[in-house]
Amino acid sequence: MFATPFLDLPPLAGAAGSVQLPGSKSISNRVLLLAALSQGQTEVHDLLASDDTRVMLDALRELGCTVDEAGNGLVRITGLGGLNGTLPRSPARLFMGNAGTAMRPLTAALALLGGEYQLSGVPRMHERPIGDLVDALRQLGCHIDYLGNDGYPPLHIAHGAGLPQLRLQEPIRVRGDVSSQFLTALLMALPLVAREQDIVIEVVGELISRPYIHITLELLARFGIAVRHDAWQRFTIPAGSRYQSPGSIHVEADASSASYFIALGAIATGVNGQNGIKIEGVGLDSIQGDIRFVEAARAMGAQITGGPNWLHIARGSWPLKAIELDCNHIPDAAMTLAVMALYAEGTTTLTNIASWRVKETDRLAAMAIELRKLGASVEEGADYLRVTPPATARDWRAASIHTYDDHRVAMCFSLAAFNPARLPVRIEDPKCVAKTFPDYFEALFQVAQADSGHVPVICIDGPTASGKGTVAAEVAARLGYHFLDSGALYRVTALAAVQAGINLSAENEAAIAQLARTLPVRFEGSQIWLGDADVSEAIRTEEAGMNASRVSALPLVRKALIALQHGFRRLPGLVADGRDMGTVIFPGAPLKVFMTASAACRADRRYKQLISKGLSANIFDLRADLEARDARDQNRSAAPLKAAQDALALDNSTLTIDETVSQVLVWWQEHQPFATAAAG
Repeated sequence: MFATPFLDLPPLAGAAGSVQLPGSKSISNRVLLLAALSQGQTEVHDLLASDDTRVMLDALRELGCTVDEAGNGLVRITGLGGLNGTLPRSPARLFMGNAGTAMRPLTAALALLGGEYQLSGVPRMHERPIGDLVDALRQLGCHIDYLGNDGYPPLHIAHGAGLPQLRLQEPIRVRGDVSSQFLTALLMALPLVAREQDIVIEVVGELISRPYIHITLELLARFGIAVRHDAWQRFTIPAGSRYQSPGSIHVEADASSASYFIALGAIATGVNGQNGIKIEGVGLDSIQGDIRFVEAARAMGAQITGGPNWLHIARGSWPLKAIELDCNHIPDAAMTLAVMALYAEGTTTLTNIASWRVKETDRLAAMAIELRKLGASVEEGADYLRVTPPATARDWRAASIHTYDDHRVAMCFSLAAFNPARLPVRIEDPKCVAKTFPDYFEALFQVAQADSGHVPVICIDGPTASGKGTVAAEVAARLGYHFLDSGALYRVTALAAVQAGINLSAENEAAIAQLARTLPVRFEGSQIWLGDADVSEAIRTEEAGMNASRVSALPLVRKALIALQHGFRRLPGLVADGRDMGTVIFPGAPLKVFMTASAACRADRRYKQLISKGLSANIFDLRADLEARDARDQNRSAAPLKAAQDALALDNSTLTIDETVSQVLVWWQEHQPFATAAAG
């Protein structure tokens, strides 16, 4: 997951391949609560690992459920057994983050089970309405108080000793035109008290997001509750209802998350002879309403086929066709249509989306603001959005997309990187996707491709012990880019040659070069692997450094490693450090930094480094060795150490690592087409 302040997406050219989607958030949190209310143990397979499910799991543990996280998406829940089983632990304080799928159903269930609870969340959760659900529960006789503003969390539920005296004879009335989660919460909670009589829920007004109620009813049936409904306005929970674990249940992949890759397949051309995107984990027979996004994408021109657990999407009509659509049946996925509209001919109108305003943010306002940044003409109404794309490629603008701590805003606007103007797009706070799809950007980069020249590279060159490796690694971490430690490549090459019994002399140059061409090296965080062996420590000895200097002076070895180093240039970008990154390996890099420090300063740094590791060292010998190594590097025939003509000089003799990193990031920001404060 990208935990950087922002993520810069270079212009993307095409996409092809296969994507395995994470489990559905809507299904995951419903299943967790239903398992907790049931008798027996439930094995939940393919559970979504996200912020929202973490909130629910933590709450269930706090309430006394046994939760066994076995790994690989398998969680075992031993339920409380409802009113005839173990009551939840009380009093309890539950933090619900910004998870509506946890806050609303838990509020209803706990209000009916009895006890004392306080439910709170992040500030945005305290702005999301819950008054209609609370009103419905108060009709029943539940005791719920607001701890802040009326109609909004945080909430206090308290019944004193025993259970509340409930009024179940009359239908429970709840509004359906604000959020379907209020009705879902009641449907999941009321079976707990349907002992001797049917319980009826009547929906007041139009029921929005009806497909999510369909999911709720399907899952209730899996746990033994057969709810009847009359035209989606009147729901009957039969007398004698009792939750019973199905034993094992699998969570479908998230159909809302599928919308981004359905759109990707509709927008992008193929790559490397492959055409289209295959989505695994959800198919045309999904119980999730957002699978009907397929119909909308087809109407815009996408070619889509599918089976029970897969979809395949390819570009059809181009440009896409503008549509006018009532989106009540796909409230979350409809956001993706707003970005697809950027690639359509004409004006796309999305209606019946008032529920967007009470989600993680006011999504109607957010989408309008961010679409305009890209150059679109947008009309925003109380419950509709009208989007006209930029008239020509020249009218597109590079934009820094504010994501409002909303996962769907971040994922939607990543698709803007396919713009015909070949402009980059910045996604602010990319980690917000953790709410439902923590590895979204990694999944996108697995199938998307950019022209090599558009994948940004920052080169940080300089002499030994100038700090370039430490700085480059930190710059890469701050930007979410890949990191290439070219010095490590030479160290690994030397180590591999020694292990193969090859003497590191010029006479063996061809043999060492041949070994370097197929070097099975990879970087994983701070670890460096040679095949199946972690060689991170082995290549950091003084002897390894001297050996690296010897092989790096061999022209055939340097030439052999060029292609390997080019292979590290992958989405979303690369920070490369070495002695010839800007002059030989990536001469077209948009930012080149030549980092220097005095020999005395570098010797002092190396001395302190060795002493901290418990190794003996002589600072005068270290300085002499560094100066000798500088002379060799500057005078070698193959890629001598020197600054590229367009490199920016950075003497960090008196700077800390943080100060040096900040300066590099400031220079990088100055190369970007959108104005945003420098990271640091």
